[in-house]
Amino acid sequence: MQKGISVVIPNYNGEQLFPQTLPTVFIALQRIQLPYEVIIVDDCSIDGSVYFIEKNFPKVKILKNPKNSGFSVTANHGIKAAQFNLVLLLNSDIKLEPSYFVHQLRYFDQEDTFGVMGRIVGWNDDTIQDGAKYPSFHGVKIKTSGNYLLKNEDAMNEGLLTIYLSGANALLDRAKFMEIGGFDELFSPFYVEDYELSLRAWRYGYKCYYDYQSVCRHQTSSSIRSKNKKNFIKKIYNRNKMYLHGIHLPTAKRYLYYFQLFFEVLIKLIIGHFYFIKSLFLFIANYSGVRRSRERMQKSAKARKLLSIDQVMAIVLNSFTGKDLRRL
Repeated sequence: MQKGISVVIPNYNGEQLFPQTLPTVFIALQRIQLPYEVIIVDDCSIDGSVYFIEKNFPKVKILKNPKNSGFSVTANHGIKAAQFNLVLLLNSDIKLEPSYFVHQLRYFDQEDTFGVMGRIVGWNDDTIQDGAKYPSFHGVKIKTSGNYLLKNEDAMNEGLLTIYLSGANALLDRAKFMEIGGFDELFSPFYVEDYELSLRAWRYGYKCYYDYQSVCRHQTSSSIRSKNKKNFIKKIYNRNKMYLHGIHLPTAKRYLYYFQLFFEVLIKLIIGHFYFIKSLFLFIANYSGVRRSRERMQKSAKARKLLSIDQVMAIVLNSFTGKDLRRL
């Protein structure tokens, strides 16, 4: 593919954000000597997003989903349409610092780089919201929320390995993204799909990095969600975590996970977290989809021997053995 950067921004009702975020994207792109394009994939917004972009940013390419489909479908739509070899997948609520790309391109000089993410800080301050992602288990359950940095900032200049790339800002090798099958749309409408994609890339033998010097700013939502909305989000999030385990754990550990899940269900029943029970029912109802995802991964790997999750986690953990960590 042609060398350059395609910025792909999934959008749903981002009209109020674009005046502040889109100009920073173009400023950052203009700092590097590469051709570029910006693609916004609209997921059936009901605000004036599309009109605003057409009026104020005529060079931006706009793609439209035929129906509201969620993050993984929307991201796949944009990345498949991208014409350059590198793709920055970016949330609509992220501002880029002018030098965002300067330190990231060097990672792709290594043939096994799948992608790199930058440091996410506050919209108006430098409070770190996202570090490199720390790999860990709780029993046989994969933990998806750990972050780490090194206490010595200079030691991070060469980059840190991360178990996954945040979907909020991930610069990806498009060819490798397409090779491993892109985002698994089983995870629609949202959550955990970025962890699953990155874990799949690791298992193919590729690497994911975190660059501390590449800074972007995130606008934390101030909207108050209803209790029903919060429970829906929890239900989908926990369902998708179950999907992650069903796809990637080897057979023996998968059955151990289901055994562990049984006791977790009992605890959730006792404390009245019924959304978790609904998550389990959704997982069971679509277990055929989990099997298809597992089979698709094995088939697309062809003759390549996939790494196990234990091997992947060992690679990341060994990369900072003996170094002083700062856990976030």
